[in-house]
Amino acid sequence: MADSIYTVTNNTKEQQLEVSDGNDKATLTYRFYKNDIALMHTTVPAAMGGKGIATQLAVAAFDLARELGKPVMVYCPFVASFLTKHPEYKAQLDKNYHH
Repeated sequence: MADSIYTVTNNTKEQQLEVSDGNDKATLTYRFYKNDIALMHTTVPAAMGGKGIATQLAVAAFDLARELGKPVMVYCPFVASFLTKHPEYKAQLDKNYHH
């Protein structure tokens, strides 16, 4: 994956990872459930599409889960698709949860 010029920030109040280009904001929302972090939904505005931002958000979400020591639950269809292309992140999934 090419390096992105975008910075991912963790908006802990809104429980979402964000990338902003000044005009639009892409987000990946998460929630804490039991001992897990659940990746809920990824939204990328059309103007920001095609730049790898959703993938960057997914990587940041798995990085956050690792930093927090939390297994991951996937509800987001994009993240589920991301995992088929990046199986190295599957080790972080909650073994008791099957999507």
